[in-house]
Amino acid sequence: MAVDPEWADYYRDEMDAAWLYRRLSSYEKDAERRSIFTRLAHVEDAHVERWRELFAAQGANVPQHSVGLQTRLLAWTARIFGPKSVLPIVVRQESREASSYLRLARHAKDQSAKDTAMAIAAESAEHAQNLSNTLGHEGEPWHRGAGSSYLRSVVYGFNDGLTANFGLVAGVVGADIAPNLIIVTGVAGALADALSMGASGYLAAKSESEVTAREVAIEKMEIRLMPDIEEQELALILEAKGLQPDRARDAARSIMADPEKALAVKVHEELGIQPPAVTPLSDGLVTGTATAIGAFIPLVPFFVLEMGTALWVSLIVSMLAHFAIGAARSVFTGRGLFASGRDMFMVGFGVAAAGYFLGDLLMGQ
Repeated sequence: MAVDPEWADYYRDEMDAAWLYRRLSSYEKDAERRSIFTRLAHVEDAHVERWRELFAAQGANVPQHSVGLQTRLLAWTARIFGPKSVLPIVVRQESREASSYLRLARHAKDQSAKDTAMAIAAESAEHAQNLSNTLGHEGEPWHRGAGSSYLRSVVYGFNDGLTANFGLVAGVVGADIAPNLIIVTGVAGALADALSMGASGYLAAKSESEVTAREVAIEKMEIRLMPDIEEQELALILEAKGLQPDRARDAARSIMADPEKALAVKVHEELGIQPPAVTPLSDGLVTGTATAIGAFIPLVPFFVLEMGTALWVSLIVSMLAHFAIGAARSVFTGRGLFASGRDMFMVGFGVAAAGYFLGDLLMGQ
Protein backbone atom coordinates (compact mmCIF):
# COMPACT_ATOMS: atom_id res chain seq x y z
CA MET A 1 0.00 0.00 0.00
CA ALA A 2 1.32 3.47 -0.91
CA VAL A 3 2.08 5.88 1.90
CA ASP A 4 2.61 9.62 1.94
CA PRO A 5 6.09 10.29 0.42
CA GLU A 6 6.76 12.77 3.23
CA TRP A 7 6.68 9.94 5.76
CA ALA A 8 10.13 8.83 4.58
CA ASP A 9 11.51 12.34 5.17
CA TYR A 10 10.09 12.45 8.69
CA TYR A 11 11.51 9.00 9.43
CA ARG A 12 15.00 9.95 8.20
CA ASP A 13 14.89 13.21 10.18
CA GLU A 14 14.20 11.25 13.37
CA MET A 15 17.02 8.83 12.60
CA ASP A 16 19.37 11.77 12.04
CA ALA A 17 18.26 13.42 15.28
CA ALA A 18 18.91 10.29 17.34
CA TRP A 19 22.37 9.93 15.78
CA LEU A 20 23.21 13.60 16.39
CA TYR A 21 22.10 13.58 20.05
CA ARG A 22 24.30 10.55 20.70
CA ARG A 23 27.26 12.38 19.18
CA LEU A 24 26.53 15.49 21.24
CA SER A 25 26.34 13.34 24.36
CA SER A 26 29.72 11.77 23.61
CA TYR A 27 31.33 15.20 23.08
CA GLU A 28 29.71 16.92 26.08
CA LYS A 29 31.85 17.32 29.21
CA ASP A 30 29.11 18.66 31.49
CA ALA A 31 27.35 15.70 33.16
CA GLU A 32 23.93 17.36 33.29
CA ARG A 33 23.90 18.34 29.63
CA ARG A 34 25.33 14.94 28.66
CA SER A 35 22.39 13.32 30.44
CA ILE A 36 19.95 15.58 28.58
CA PHE A 37 21.43 14.63 25.21
CA THR A 38 21.26 10.93 26.09
CA ARG A 39 17.61 11.18 27.12
CA LEU A 40 16.78 13.11 23.95
CA ALA A 41 18.43 10.38 21.87
CA HIS A 42 16.22 7.80 23.56
CA VAL A 43 13.12 9.85 22.80
CA GLU A 44 14.16 10.13 19.17
CA ASP A 45 14.58 6.33 19.13
CA ALA A 46 10.98 6.10 20.30
CA HIS A 47 9.93 8.39 17.45
CA VAL A 48 11.73 6.12 15.00
CA GLU A 49 9.88 3.11 16.37
CA ARG A 50 6.55 4.91 15.96
CA TRP A 51 7.28 5.55 12.32
CA ARG A 52 8.35 1.96 11.78
CA GLU A 53 5.05 0.83 13.28
CA LEU A 54 3.18 3.17 10.93
CA PHE A 55 5.01 1.79 7.89
CA ALA A 56 4.30 -1.75 9.07
CA ALA A 57 0.62 -0.95 9.65
CA GLN A 58 0.38 0.31 6.05
CA GLY A 59 2.22 -2.72 4.70
CA ALA A 60 5.07 -0.53 3.45
CA ASN A 61 8.81 -1.04 3.69
CA VAL A 62 10.84 1.07 6.10
CA PRO A 63 12.95 3.53 4.05
CA GLN A 64 16.71 3.11 3.77
CA HIS A 65 18.68 5.60 5.84
CA SER A 66 22.14 7.10 5.95
CA VAL A 67 23.09 10.05 8.13
CA GLY A 68 22.66 13.32 6.22
CA LEU A 69 25.60 15.57 5.39
CA GLN A 70 24.04 18.51 7.24
CA THR A 71 23.75 16.39 10.39
CA ARG A 72 27.36 15.23 10.02
CA LEU A 73 28.44 18.85 9.62
CA LEU A 74 26.72 19.76 12.89
CA ALA A 75 28.38 16.82 14.65
CA TRP A 76 31.79 17.80 13.28
CA THR A 77 31.29 21.38 14.45
CA ALA A 78 30.26 20.16 17.90
CA ARG A 79 33.33 17.93 18.14
CA ILE A 80 35.67 20.81 17.25
CA PHE A 81 34.01 23.72 19.06
CA GLY A 82 31.89 21.90 21.67
CA PRO A 83 28.19 20.92 21.63
CA LYS A 84 27.10 24.31 22.92
CA SER A 85 28.27 25.91 19.66
CA VAL A 86 25.55 24.12 17.67
CA LEU A 87 22.75 24.19 20.25
CA PRO A 88 21.10 27.35 18.84
CA ILE A 89 20.87 25.60 15.47
CA VAL A 90 19.54 22.38 17.02
CA VAL A 91 16.93 24.39 18.95
CA ARG A 92 15.71 25.98 15.72
CA GLN A 93 15.60 22.57 14.04
CA GLU A 94 13.49 21.16 16.87
CA SER A 95 11.22 24.21 16.69
CA ARG A 96 10.78 23.79 12.93
CA GLU A 97 10.14 20.09 13.47
CA ALA A 98 7.35 20.85 15.94
CA SER A 99 5.68 23.15 13.40
CA SER A 100 6.17 20.61 10.63
CA TYR A 101 4.54 17.83 12.63
CA LEU A 102 1.60 20.07 13.47
CA ARG A 103 1.07 20.65 9.75
CA LEU A 104 1.27 16.91 9.15
CA ALA A 105 -1.32 16.31 11.86
CA ARG A 106 -3.72 18.81 10.27
CA HIS A 107 -3.49 17.20 6.84
CA ALA A 108 -3.01 13.53 7.70
CA LYS A 109 -5.84 11.29 6.53
CA ASP A 110 -4.72 8.30 8.58
CA GLN A 111 -5.72 8.64 12.25
CA SER A 112 -2.67 6.78 13.52
CA ALA A 113 -0.43 9.13 11.54
CA LYS A 114 -2.32 12.11 12.95
CA ASP A 115 -1.89 10.83 16.52
CA THR A 116 1.82 10.14 15.97
CA ALA A 117 2.37 13.59 14.49
CA MET A 118 0.65 15.32 17.41
CA ALA A 119 2.66 13.33 19.96
CA ILE A 120 5.98 13.99 18.26
CA ALA A 121 5.13 17.70 17.80
CA ALA A 122 4.59 18.05 21.54
CA GLU A 123 7.84 16.21 22.32
CA SER A 124 9.80 18.28 19.75
CA ALA A 125 8.51 21.48 21.34
CA GLU A 126 9.60 20.14 24.73
CA HIS A 127 13.04 19.29 23.29
CA ALA A 128 13.42 22.83 21.98
CA GLN A 129 12.46 24.22 25.38
CA ASN A 130 14.90 21.95 27.26
CA LEU A 131 17.77 22.73 24.90
CA SER A 132 16.99 26.44 25.07
CA ASN A 133 17.11 26.25 28.85
CA THR A 134 20.60 24.70 28.70
CA LEU A 135 21.70 27.87 26.88
CA GLY A 136 20.34 30.00 29.71
CA HIS A 137 17.43 31.29 27.61
CA GLU A 138 13.94 31.73 28.96
CA GLY A 139 10.62 31.63 27.21
CA GLU A 140 9.44 29.67 24.19
CA PRO A 141 12.28 29.20 21.67
CA TRP A 142 9.96 28.76 18.69
CA HIS A 143 8.82 32.37 19.16
CA ARG A 144 12.39 33.67 19.22
CA GLY A 145 14.02 35.13 16.13
CA ALA A 146 17.10 33.48 14.72
CA GLY A 147 19.28 36.07 16.40
CA SER A 148 23.02 36.37 16.20
CA SER A 149 25.63 33.83 17.11
CA TYR A 150 29.34 33.41 16.63
CA LEU A 151 28.83 30.58 14.18
CA ARG A 152 26.44 32.66 12.07
CA SER A 153 28.90 35.58 12.07
CA VAL A 154 31.68 33.23 10.95
CA VAL A 155 29.64 31.73 8.11
CA TYR A 156 28.29 34.98 6.72
CA GLY A 157 31.53 36.92 7.17
CA PHE A 158 33.50 34.17 5.43
CA ASN A 159 30.91 34.09 2.65
CA ASP A 160 31.09 37.84 2.04
CA GLY A 161 34.89 37.95 2.04
CA LEU A 162 35.22 34.99 -0.31
CA THR A 163 32.64 36.19 -2.83
CA ALA A 164 33.67 39.86 -2.91
CA ASN A 165 37.40 39.29 -3.19
CA PHE A 166 37.04 36.40 -5.63
CA GLY A 167 35.16 38.80 -7.93
CA LEU A 168 37.82 41.47 -7.43
CA VAL A 169 40.69 39.07 -8.20
CA ALA A 170 38.84 37.82 -11.28
CA GLY A 171 38.44 41.41 -12.41
CA VAL A 172 42.13 42.26 -12.20
CA VAL A 173 43.01 38.92 -13.85
CA GLY A 174 40.67 39.85 -16.69
CA ALA A 175 42.46 43.17 -16.95
CA ASP A 176 45.67 41.17 -17.66
CA ILE A 177 47.90 43.08 -15.25
CA ALA A 178 51.16 41.98 -13.65
CA PRO A 179 50.97 39.16 -11.05
CA ASN A 180 52.37 41.35 -8.28
CA LEU A 181 49.56 43.86 -8.87
CA ILE A 182 47.01 41.07 -8.57
CA ILE A 183 48.40 40.27 -5.11
CA VAL A 184 48.51 43.93 -4.06
CA THR A 185 44.95 44.55 -5.26
CA GLY A 186 43.67 41.35 -3.65
CA VAL A 187 45.32 42.06 -0.30
CA ALA A 188 44.00 45.62 -0.27
CA GLY A 189 40.53 44.37 -1.16
CA ALA A 190 40.66 41.70 1.56
CA LEU A 191 41.67 44.18 4.25
CA ALA A 192 39.11 46.76 3.13
CA ASP A 193 36.32 44.18 3.06
CA ALA A 194 37.29 42.75 6.45
CA LEU A 195 37.37 46.19 8.08
CA SER A 196 34.08 47.15 6.43
CA MET A 197 32.29 43.95 7.47
CA GLY A 198 33.74 44.07 10.98
CA ALA A 199 32.67 47.68 11.42
CA SER A 200 29.22 46.93 9.99
CA GLY A 201 28.78 43.98 12.33
CA TYR A 202 29.83 46.06 15.31
CA LEU A 203 27.61 49.02 14.43
CA ALA A 204 24.60 46.82 13.67
CA ALA A 205 24.90 44.97 16.98
CA LYS A 206 25.54 48.23 18.84
CA SER A 207 22.50 49.90 17.27
CA GLU A 208 20.35 46.92 18.18
CA SER A 209 21.56 47.01 21.79
CA GLU A 210 20.90 50.75 21.97
CA VAL A 211 17.35 50.30 20.68
CA THR A 212 16.82 47.51 23.19
CA ALA A 213 18.20 49.62 26.04
CA ARG A 214 15.85 52.46 25.13
CA GLU A 215 12.81 50.17 25.07
CA VAL A 216 13.77 48.71 28.45
CA ALA A 217 14.25 52.21 29.88
CA ILE A 218 10.80 53.26 28.66
CA GLU A 219 9.22 50.12 30.14
CA LYS A 220 10.98 50.76 33.46
CA MET A 221 9.66 54.32 33.55
CA GLU A 222 6.10 53.16 32.79
CA ILE A 223 6.24 50.62 35.62
CA ARG A 224 7.31 53.42 37.97
CA LEU A 225 4.82 56.06 36.77
CA MET A 226 1.74 53.97 35.96
CA PRO A 227 1.96 50.67 37.88
CA ASP A 228 -1.82 50.12 37.85
CA ILE A 229 -2.01 50.19 34.04
CA GLU A 230 1.08 48.01 33.74
CA GLU A 231 -0.43 45.50 36.15
CA GLN A 232 -3.62 45.30 34.09
CA GLU A 233 -1.56 44.86 30.93
CA LEU A 234 0.49 42.09 32.51
CA ALA A 235 -2.66 40.33 33.68
CA LEU A 236 -4.00 40.39 30.11
CA ILE A 237 -0.72 38.95 28.81
CA LEU A 238 -0.82 36.11 31.36
CA GLU A 239 -4.47 35.47 30.58
CA ALA A 240 -3.65 35.25 26.88
CA LYS A 241 -1.03 32.62 27.73
CA GLY A 242 -3.71 30.41 29.27
CA LEU A 243 -4.22 31.48 32.89
CA GLN A 244 -7.73 31.97 34.22
CA PRO A 245 -8.61 35.67 34.68
CA ASP A 246 -8.55 35.52 38.48
CA ARG A 247 -5.22 33.67 38.57
CA ALA A 248 -3.76 36.01 35.95
CA ARG A 249 -4.69 39.07 38.04
CA ASP A 250 -3.24 37.49 41.19
CA ALA A 251 -0.03 36.56 39.42
CA ALA A 252 0.30 40.04 37.91
CA ARG A 253 -0.21 41.64 41.32
CA SER A 254 2.47 39.40 42.83
CA ILE A 255 4.93 40.14 40.04
CA MET A 256 4.37 43.89 40.18
CA ALA A 257 5.18 43.88 43.91
CA ASP A 258 8.84 43.44 42.88
CA PRO A 259 9.75 46.18 40.33
CA GLU A 260 12.88 44.37 39.11
CA LYS A 261 11.01 41.13 38.55
CA ALA A 262 8.15 43.04 36.92
CA LEU A 263 10.58 44.69 34.51
CA ALA A 264 12.18 41.36 33.60
CA VAL A 265 8.79 39.74 32.94
CA LYS A 266 7.45 42.70 30.95
CA VAL A 267 10.60 42.94 28.84
CA HIS A 268 10.38 39.26 28.04
CA GLU A 269 6.64 38.79 27.62
CA GLU A 270 5.57 42.15 26.18
CA LEU A 271 8.61 43.36 24.27
CA GLY A 272 9.94 39.92 23.34
CA ILE A 273 13.51 41.01 24.05
CA GLN A 274 16.06 38.26 24.55
CA PRO A 275 19.61 38.60 25.90
CA PRO A 276 22.03 39.23 22.98
CA ALA A 277 23.93 36.17 21.79
CA VAL A 278 27.14 38.17 21.27
CA THR A 279 28.45 41.60 22.27
CA PRO A 280 28.86 44.28 19.56
CA LEU A 281 32.66 44.21 19.85
CA SER A 282 32.94 40.42 19.67
CA ASP A 283 30.47 40.31 16.77
CA GLY A 284 32.55 42.85 14.87
CA LEU A 285 35.82 41.03 15.57
CA VAL A 286 34.44 37.61 14.61
CA THR A 287 32.76 38.90 11.45
CA GLY A 288 35.82 40.90 10.37
CA THR A 289 38.21 38.00 10.99
CA ALA A 290 36.00 35.52 9.14
CA THR A 291 35.71 37.95 6.24
CA ALA A 292 39.49 38.32 6.06
CA ILE A 293 40.01 34.55 6.03
CA GLY A 294 37.45 34.09 3.28
CA ALA A 295 38.91 36.96 1.26
CA PHE A 296 42.44 35.54 1.33
CA ILE A 297 41.43 32.14 -0.07
CA PRO A 298 41.49 33.27 -3.76
CA LEU A 299 44.86 34.96 -3.15
CA VAL A 300 46.86 32.13 -1.60
CA PRO A 301 47.73 30.36 -4.91
CA PHE A 302 49.28 33.59 -6.26
CA PHE A 303 51.74 33.66 -3.34
CA VAL A 304 53.10 30.16 -3.98
CA LEU A 305 52.50 29.26 -7.64
CA GLU A 306 53.30 30.55 -11.09
CA MET A 307 50.73 32.86 -12.65
CA GLY A 308 49.20 30.35 -15.07
CA THR A 309 48.88 27.57 -12.48
CA ALA A 310 47.75 30.00 -9.76
CA LEU A 311 44.80 31.12 -11.91
CA TRP A 312 43.35 27.63 -12.18
CA VAL A 313 44.11 26.64 -8.59
CA SER A 314 42.51 29.85 -7.33
CA LEU A 315 39.41 29.17 -9.43
CA ILE A 316 39.07 25.55 -8.27
CA VAL A 317 39.75 26.26 -4.58
CA SER A 318 37.44 29.29 -4.55
CA MET A 319 34.56 27.43 -6.22
CA LEU A 320 34.92 24.51 -3.81
CA ALA A 321 34.93 26.99 -0.93
CA HIS A 322 31.77 28.62 -2.33
CA PHE A 323 30.02 25.28 -2.41
CA ALA A 324 31.20 24.46 1.14
CA ILE A 325 30.08 27.78 2.61
CA GLY A 326 26.75 27.50 0.83
CA ALA A 327 26.30 24.06 2.35
CA ALA A 328 27.21 25.45 5.77
CA ARG A 329 24.53 28.14 5.42
CA SER A 330 21.92 25.42 5.05
CA VAL A 331 22.03 24.78 8.81
CA PHE A 332 20.56 28.28 9.29
CA THR A 333 18.14 28.31 6.39
CA GLY A 334 16.81 24.75 6.70
CA ARG A 335 17.34 24.15 2.95
CA GLY A 336 18.97 21.04 1.58
CA LEU A 337 22.75 20.96 1.89
CA PHE A 338 23.39 20.25 -1.80
CA ALA A 339 20.86 22.80 -3.06
CA SER A 340 22.27 25.52 -0.83
CA GLY A 341 25.84 24.66 -1.85
CA ARG A 342 24.91 24.60 -5.53
CA ASP A 343 23.27 28.04 -5.33
CA MET A 344 26.32 29.54 -3.64
CA PHE A 345 28.55 27.89 -6.25
CA MET A 346 26.55 29.54 -9.04
CA VAL A 347 26.64 32.92 -7.29
CA GLY A 348 30.42 32.72 -6.89
CA PHE A 349 30.88 31.67 -10.49
CA GLY A 350 28.64 34.49 -11.70
CA VAL A 351 30.49 37.11 -9.64
CA ALA A 352 33.85 35.86 -10.95
CA ALA A 353 32.64 35.85 -14.54
CA ALA A 354 31.23 39.36 -14.25
CA GLY A 355 34.44 40.63 -12.66
CA TYR A 356 36.63 38.99 -15.29
CA PHE A 357 34.72 40.32 -18.29
CA LEU A 358 34.42 43.77 -16.76
CA GLY A 359 38.18 43.92 -16.19
CA ASP A 360 38.81 42.73 -19.74
CA LEU A 361 36.33 45.26 -21.12
CA LEU A 362 37.81 48.21 -19.25
CA MET A 363 41.40 47.39 -20.23
CA GLY A 364 40.32 46.92 -23.84
CA GLN A 365 39.10 50.50 -24.09
